Amino acid sequence: MPKIPKGRRVGQAAVNALRTLLEEHDHIVQEISGQNDFGEDFYVTFTDDGDVTSDTIKVQVKGGDSWRRGNGYAVPVDRHRDTWSEGNIPVYCVVYDPNSKNLYWANATQQIRRFGSFNAPRFIGISPNAVLDDTTMDSFVAQARRYVGRYRGRQAVLTHLGEMSGTEFDPADHVLHFVNGDDDDLIFWKRPGDAVATLLLSAQEWEPAWVTLESLMRSELSMPEDWNGPGTPDPDLWTAEDLGLNRSEIMWAAACFASTRQADEGPGDELVECEGCPSCTGEEPKEHGRIEADVIHAYVLACILDRIDAEPDLVQRSIHAMRIETSLEPDIVAELGSLETDPRVVRQVNRLSRATVETVDDIEPEAYRLAILYLIHRIYVGGPSLPLDEQVRIVWRIPEPTTPVSQP
Repeated sequence: MPKIPKGRRVGQAAVNALRTLLEEHDHIVQEISGQNDFGEDFYVTFTDDGDVTSDTIKVQVKGGDSWRRGNGYAVPVDRHRDTWSEGNIPVYCVVYDPNSKNLYWANATQQIRRFGSFNAPRFIGISPNAVLDDTTMDSFVAQARRYVGRYRGRQAVLTHLGEMSGTEFDPADHVLHFVNGDDDDLIFWKRPGDAVATLLLSAQEWEPAWVTLESLMRSELSMPEDWNGPGTPDPDLWTAEDLGLNRSEIMWAAACFASTRQADEGPGDELVECEGCPSCTGEEPKEHGRIEADVIHAYVLACILDRIDAEPDLVQRSIHAMRIETSLEPDIVAELGSLETDPRVVRQVNRLSRATVETVDDIEPEAYRLAILYLIHRIYVGGPSLPLDEQVRIVWRIPEPTTPVSQP
């Protein structure tokens, strides 16, 4: 007599488990016919307190042991790269593990777009932290609805400019766009309360350039080289001449500063997001001021290497602590999936020590980011007037030992 393949049975169990979970939380699930296998199994429309929303995602469901990897799970992209990354509706991958009976998720569209069209990943990485169950459903839905909302209203403009320039803009940021006579794109980006803005130019391959109104106008005003007044050149700032800006582009940038001036006239303790931190909170001021980002990263890496040299098993203990943490932000969970899929990145983090790394230049940016996510809960950055070890305060995932660790 004919037998039902085990793979089909497990695959149907995955579909049933996800459908049941979503419908128990009153979300609307529409199954796509198996005869139309284009890499999606469900349409999921979210509800909000019983009301149907306009937020919809597509889901690819996989079940079985074959999707497990050493650092979580992986779903092959295969021929779905374009449809998963370029469609109007974002696609999520969900894996059902028959051993743990758990569901795990990843935002496939976000991962592919993060890598870019010419460096698309072969697999969608899914972190073992990305459990989808009754306790995490609300945070998963919030993340998915927020991602869908990236393509509405002003946020759609920020998303387009961010994907074009490879930058992540916050909805509260001042972001203005200009196209010159040569069809080059210029983006003005300034966070509320900051005196320094960032210019992103397609002609400069989107290399960030820190500018102030004074630094841009300096060339325009033809200040002498020996000028020692308030406009004394700052080596950290770019001038219009450095960037090759013409008069109309300088005037546009000046207008950008003028249009954001009123918003900038706020409290001096305006908080600035700390790039590279696992998460920033409003519990303490984080006035980065003119602290160089590379100085912060070098200090954090030095602290990480000091702890690993004193506690060789720190990485593994921190990973274990992260695995059992249920309060991770969904955006961090999503990021873990893409980072943990790359064996080269994982290998560098597992081998991290002063014997393998001396400076930030010796470690891949992805490995540095993954190490921070594993080892650090939060990073607080204070005012630039403080000594460096007081400016940067690290809250470790595994608290530092109260007594010196004995060396073997």
